[in-house]
Amino acid sequence: MTRAWPVTLRRGGVELRPLAFSDARAWREARNRNAVWLRPWDATVPPGSEGRPATFRGMVKRLTRLAHMDEAMPFAVVVDGEFAGQVTVSNIVRGSAQFASIGYWVDQRFAGRGVIPLAVAMVIDHCFMIARLHRIEIAIRPENTNSLRVAEKLGLVEVGYAPRFLHIDGEWRDHRLFAVTVEECPGGMVKRLES
Repeated sequence: MTRAWPVTLRRGGVELRPLAFSDARAWREARNRNAVWLRPWDATVPPGSEGRPATFRGMVKRLTRLAHMDEAMPFAVVVDGEFAGQVTVSNIVRGSAQFASIGYWVDQRFAGRGVIPLAVAMVIDHCFMIARLHRIEIAIRPENTNSLRVAEKLGLVEVGYAPRFLHIDGEWRDHRLFAVTVEECPGGMVKRLES
C-alpha cells in the first residue's frame, strides 16, 4: 500500500506537497498580498478561546504533528514552481466514520484558472484511493461564490446548511455543507472534473 502521508501529488503544472517551514516567505507574501481578498473567508479565533499558533512556523509544526497522527494532511499548492495556496484535509475521523473535511485558499493571481478545483480533486482522490477515507466534506459560506463554483465544478452534493458553523472574519458565520463519498465518484474526482 502507498503511504498516505507525507506525499506529493502532481498533475500538469499543479503540485501538492506537504506544507513546510521553507514555505514561510512565499506563504507570508501570498497572504499579505491577498489579505483583503481572503479576509471575508478566513477562519478566526473567537474571543476567549485558545488561539491558533501566532507564527507560520507554529502552524506548520501543529499541522505536521496532526498529519503524523493521521488527523490532517496540510498541502502547499504549487503551480509551475510557484507557491499558489494551500489545501488542508482536517478533522480526519477513522473507525466507523472514515471521513474528513477539506479547506483551501488560493492566491488571487491563480484564481479562475482551475487550480483549486484540480487541487481539491487530486486531494479527494488521494483521500479515497490511498488514505481509504469514505466521505469528504467541504463547508462554504453562502456568499463565497468562488468556493461555491469549486463545489459546482466538482459536482459535490449539498447536504445541509449549518447556521453559525465557523468563526470567520470575526463572527460566527453560516455555511453550506457539501459532501462526496467514494461510491459517488468510482473513477475518481480528477476524472470527473476533466470529463
